Amino acid sequence: MITVSDADAMRDLGRRLAPLLRAGDLVVLSGGLGAGKTTLVQGLGIGLDIRGPVTSPTFVIARVHPPLHGGPPLVHVDAYRIGDVAEVDDLDLDATLADSVTVVEWGEGKVEGLTEDRLELRIDRESDADETRTVTVTGVGARWDGVRLDPA
Repeated sequence: MITVSDADAMRDLGRRLAPLLRAGDLVVLSGGLGAGKTTLVQGLGIGLDIRGPVTSPTFVIARVHPPLHGGPPLVHVDAYRIGDVAEVDDLDLDATLADSVTVVEWGEGKVEGLTEDRLELRIDRESDADETRTVTVTGVGARWDGVRLDPA
């Protein structure tokens, strides 16, 4: 578990996680409203050097951010309004998965079927009194075997 003190630290965590990611990676973010999922993706965008800004795709469901300097694109999805796996299939994420880093907010229970390998991040608020969050990072599948998931 990683403790994050505020929004800037959450962005920094995303920036530090980005070097672990490569084309074909699926990242599934979970946590309550206001937990910091989009803020973490902003940091990933900085670390992946993509064209931004990264904002919540709640109403458009998915956004593709092209790379600025040759890395993989970032596909940022908000599955909050998606009801089931059939609606995820309609997004055609499998068409871009191999060539992109795909990050899905609210994807738990909806996108695991896209690939056997994924990085899961659960963000929990410590209390309503401050901005402190606890981030649990779990690698699922052979892709993450031996990868150190607590970035320095």
